[in-house]
Amino acid sequence: MKVHNPFRVAFVATLGVGLGLVLIGSIQTLSTILLYVGTALFLSLGLDPIVAWLERRKLPRWAAVLITILVVLAAFAGIILMVVPIIAGQISQLVADIQDLVETGDWNPVADAKDWMASTFPNLKVDDVFMYLEDWFNSLDVGAIGEQIGGGIIAIGGAVLAGLAGAFIVLILTIYFTASTPNLKRAVYQLVPASKRARFIDLGEQITDSVGYYVIGQLSLGAINGVLSAIFLSIINAPFPAVLAVIAFFFSLIPLVGTLTGSTIIVLFCLGLGSPTTALIAAIYYLIYMQIEAYVISPRIMGRAVSVPGAVVVIAALAGGALLGLLGALVAIPVAASILIIYRQVVIPRQNER
Repeated sequence: MKVHNPFRVAFVATLGVGLGLVLIGSIQTLSTILLYVGTALFLSLGLDPIVAWLERRKLPRWAAVLITILVVLAAFAGIILMVVPIIAGQISQLVADIQDLVETGDWNPVADAKDWMASTFPNLKVDDVFMYLEDWFNSLDVGAIGEQIGGGIIAIGGAVLAGLAGAFIVLILTIYFTASTPNLKRAVYQLVPASKRARFIDLGEQITDSVGYYVIGQLSLGAINGVLSAIFLSIINAPFPAVLAVIAFFFSLIPLVGTLTGSTIIVLFCLGLGSPTTALIAAIYYLIYMQIEAYVISPRIMGRAVSVPGAVVVIAALAGGALLGLLGALVAIPVAASILIIYRQVVIPRQNER
């Protein structure tokens, strides 16, 4: 093909590449804002089923939104007022205990576990098993670890302050999106040709309902795990049960692997700052709980959300986590469910008609 004006073609191509680079740079610059907007939209879709339920009880939209927001804010305020003072005190004690362990140099969880196993199972030869672990632990620079812990605590404090500011922005956006969800949906639906609008609206409602039920279900699973963890860890005298219960709650929000990861962290805390017996009891409890959650609690709570195959859940969570971190892992599952809805109700029927 003969190019009549090479300069014009090169100029247009250069402008296209430059526009693409500017667009990519703008997205990276606005990534935090886009993250806030995505989080607020995700949460507003989670609150929409509650608002719709109140509307079916003959309440106007504004009253349903107001009641929903007030109930959610009251619940979080109550949790914060009850839990935060306990968590703050336990975190202070945790930091003090870690500093004492670092300063005295007496902390050796490997030796403690070895002594416990030797006394509990006298016929078991544990010396060879723990020899490598003891050598590895003795080679660690405990002072450097203490400095890293101190720096990590300062970094966590800064992250908490930034998180509180971001949470306030997300709260305002969530209230706005929740109040204007019907208008936002209507605006999107108007972009579709009238001949296909009814089908698009049906699919859109299924997708938004699925996302809403997923958000509510995941929060319910996290609350159940957090409350049961707080009760059980207090009963077995685990160290810092309130802190560990909060860990259980937040990790349970992560699909598929969250409960396992949070349970592992809790057991390691019990082993390092408690006793091997406490860690063993906690490990047995979480093994039983994970089975009950997987086969009893989760199917009942998530029954109204679109079911997603396990392999798709893993792939979606990994991809979302790599792109957007924790929020990406959370949003990836309902996005995968939405794609499955389109695949099952649009792509497959069209293929069958050919």
